[in-house]
Amino acid sequence: MTEERAGTPVLSIIVPTFNEAGNVAELVTRVSTAMRGTAVEVIFVDDSTDDTPQRVESVAGTAPISVRLIHRDQPRGGLGGAVLEGIAAAHSDLCVVMDGDLQHPPETISALLAKQQEGDYDVVVASRYTGDGTAAGLSDRMRVFVSRMSTLVTKAMFPIRLHTVSDPMTGFFLLDRTRIDTERLKPRGFKILLEILARQNLNVAEVPFNFAGRHAGESKASVKQGFRFLTQLAYLRFGRMSAFAVIGGIGALANLGIMAGLQELGMGYVWAAIIAAVLTIIGNFLLIERFVFRDMREGASTVWSRLVKSFTFNAVEAVVRIFVIWLAVQTWHLAPVLVAAVTLVIAFVVRYVFHALVVYAPRTGADVSARERSEV
Repeated sequence: MTEERAGTPVLSIIVPTFNEAGNVAELVTRVSTAMRGTAVEVIFVDDSTDDTPQRVESVAGTAPISVRLIHRDQPRGGLGGAVLEGIAAAHSDLCVVMDGDLQHPPETISALLAKQQEGDYDVVVASRYTGDGTAAGLSDRMRVFVSRMSTLVTKAMFPIRLHTVSDPMTGFFLLDRTRIDTERLKPRGFKILLEILARQNLNVAEVPFNFAGRHAGESKASVKQGFRFLTQLAYLRFGRMSAFAVIGGIGALANLGIMAGLQELGMGYVWAAIIAAVLTIIGNFLLIERFVFRDMREGASTVWSRLVKSFTFNAVEAVVRIFVIWLAVQTWHLAPVLVAAVTLVIAFVVRYVFHALVVYAPRTGADVSARERSEV
């Protein structure tokens, strides 16, 4: 038995797999090389329908490091559930989670471990979007765009807990399981890191990594996975965003009511839309200050600065929206109130992202970690 296989492992590496037979041997070889001299174990938590389990067992017999297999005949919780099972079965409290397709380079594991030991962090994230990290392994520009937009929306939904995290969507990270309240986790999809970070306040650091192309096999990305992600995000963020939606809905109804009322009094629809927009912008700001972002005001800029940012953004958005209303009415002869309703729905998501990431962004140097807030 080699030095790496002897004794209790310093690090447990959790690899959830689904039909990754062609990647098993290469992954174990590269982990062994990258972590030579450090006692580690690799735990494959497998939901495969191919011969991945047999490949794992074959590699385990000759590998210079400990290789274990957990095959789930009845998978629960998808990839997130597999990760939690692996963490529960690990022999070390320090666990690295990574994909089995080698898009997460094993050579980065040592950097994750060194960072954790340097600052005693709860979680260390391998990020594609910090330092010299790259997302080169994404197959095309559309996937890059979707990844960036998903990250932006996710950070907007959890602006405090994800403030220092550039890549909450990554599946490559290290955690200290003694610091994670696993009872609070409710995995529904494949973004388990998001689930972990969103459920509790954690001390998080990052290291950059280069997201590589797949070594073998096919990508698991699909429309179905995208829908699962959106569902997971909705469940996690039901709190703050729902309040923003309620206030936005009230503002939208007020906007339409004011606009319709002014038109009934003989005012043209353009001026009616302008007045309705100004009144509802101010009203919405006062309401979200009180009911949505109240817990973020202390760390953000002054109230007057927030008002200026909010009013300026909403004024620009209103100008664009009113132009769209005018264009639709003049070109397609649609009912002004109907067009206004459609544009207000579209503007809602954009407005929320801007307020969460810009208007209420923590000041530079603000101590956001000291504030014990519940975002969920």
